[in-house]
Amino acid sequence: MNKKSSLISRVENAPKSELHVHIEGTLEPELIFKFAQRNGVTLPWPSVSALREAYQFTDLQSFLDIYYTGTRVLLTEDDFYEMTLEYVNNAISNGIIHSEIFFDPQSHTSRGVGFEIFIPGMIKALNEAKEKGLSAQLIMCFLRHLPEEDALETFEHSKKWFALYPQWLTGIGLDSSEKENPPEKFAKVFELAKKAGLRRVAHAGEEGPSEYIWQALNVLESERIDHGVHCTDDLKLLEYLKEKQIPLTVCPLSNVKLGVYSNMTKHPLRKLIDYGINVTINSDDPSYFGGYVNVNYRDIITSLKLNDTDCYFLLKNSLSSSFCDSDTKNKMIARLDTYWFCCNN
Repeated sequence: MNKKSSLISRVENAPKSELHVHIEGTLEPELIFKFAQRNGVTLPWPSVSALREAYQFTDLQSFLDIYYTGTRVLLTEDDFYEMTLEYVNNAISNGIIHSEIFFDPQSHTSRGVGFEIFIPGMIKALNEAKEKGLSAQLIMCFLRHLPEEDALETFEHSKKWFALYPQWLTGIGLDSSEKENPPEKFAKVFELAKKAGLRRVAHAGEEGPSEYIWQALNVLESERIDHGVHCTDDLKLLEYLKEKQIPLTVCPLSNVKLGVYSNMTKHPLRKLIDYGINVTINSDDPSYFGGYVNVNYRDIITSLKLNDTDCYFLLKNSLSSSFCDSDTKNKMIARLDTYWFCCNN
């Protein structure tokens, strides 16, 4: 085994956290067809292979068109349970010990599938995950292509569930198509979430400009930036992110698959690491983008020539940037340190 292969193996087996994964984006084609048949939903693709062949995205919107079509098959509590459990099993096989999982309620409530269906289904799977050694939290995302009034209504409906399951429901986020949907559009709902004591994250600076990252930080008071790769366009922003150590939940395969960068060698992750930005590695929508978190690590190690120090930096960031309490974070980092020390001696 050569040195690079050995590093990849160590990283794949290392304890790590995932902070940017959409549960609906873990829905594999096989499950889409299984649920469609079970629920009597007609799909625009004749087969699993035809659906996989459709994953030729040119930008974020071309992906979202297929993504939202896929969510139509999710109709019952069992659907959400099975989808979440499949992610749980993949996460554990990827060495993930803690995951903070996004979900999109508006993509379900708009179809008449309510909180009383998807929340219990997901939590049932996460309870099983806990028994297997994986801790998890849920982050409710608002769809930014819809009006803020829709987000405010969704937030109002969600309050009951945040009160019932505070150990599972941690905070709110902002996702969907970024172009022409600036973060400041959602200032009111994020202010309400802050007053309710919820954690706050937002997608910004993926396809949108660095100005959207500033808005997420200053207007929404986001505690983490999801993606955030266009921070490299603004030196003042880079300095701010470094000084404040605000985490970026970067998703390398997603960035390449959606054409943000033409290939992995063009990705700015190397620059972000060298600059000292608190960057983490995540899978985003792994069913659609070609791999779960370990495939992301494998590609960046190979393409960007990362070394042991770089990889430890990324792994530790993934744990320290979670919304776990300080004691839990310290225990997770100690677990990583023990593993890393043993692997290197």
